[in-house]
Amino acid sequence: MKAADFEDRLTLVEHLDELRTRIIVSLVAIGVAFALCFWQDALMLEIANAPLPADTAEPLTFGVTEPFFTTVEVAAYGAFVIALPIILYQVYAFVLPAFSPAEKRTLTPFLIAIPILFLAGVAFAYFVVMPVAVKFLLNFNETEFNIQVRARDYYGFFGLMLIAMGLLFQIPIAILSLTKLEVVEPEFFAHNRRYAIFIIAVVSAAAPGGDPISMIMIMIPLLLLYEGSILVARRFGRPAGERFGSEVSPGEAGS
Repeated sequence: MKAADFEDRLTLVEHLDELRTRIIVSLVAIGVAFALCFWQDALMLEIANAPLPADTAEPLTFGVTEPFFTTVEVAAYGAFVIALPIILYQVYAFVLPAFSPAEKRTLTPFLIAIPILFLAGVAFAYFVVMPVAVKFLLNFNETEFNIQVRARDYYGFFGLMLIAMGLLFQIPIAILSLTKLEVVEPEFFAHNRRYAIFIIAVVSAAAPGGDPISMIMIMIPLLLLYEGSILVARRFGRPAGERFGSEVSPGEAGS
């Protein structure tokens, strides 16, 4: 479905009809991705089990229905990651026509970067955070416990960690969008750095796991992303004198 143009004037009913269509497309994408992940459930579970230490037994299930619902949960996490680009495009196509051509040129690169940064966050969580966090948690005070891994708990921890990191990696998008749209200046983020560090620390502590190792592993890239976003905003910020409202419309030019 093609996005509407800025010049189009849609009625409320037409807006609601477009919104319904884009929601349906998103749900269909999730459904197809879920069917694919559930069909390849063995591969999905193998991927999810990879961060576990080699000497750890396969996750345990308790109860008759737990294997089925745990598999459904893992397939749902995988479906969300796979369908995300389509969902983001539907959001992008619905919202972007509300912006002026100048604003659209500013926001389009950021909208393209959203799924890329999300997948980068997922990859960072999978290859860096999860192996270190799982090893630390399973080996903590291991002589005092008979440590077993429950499937439902582990896969929930696994899925939430990956999604949380994907969302947290959107920090550069938020900072650069606000500065390019002239909502705030880059110096605002630099001057309020201590508050940002505090918020990042709180968010890292509240992330799945909550242990010191996971917190540090999450904080470091977020702080780097924050500082890097400030540098990029200063370097590629909107030049002085260039304003969205300063563009002359064709009608004004001819008058």
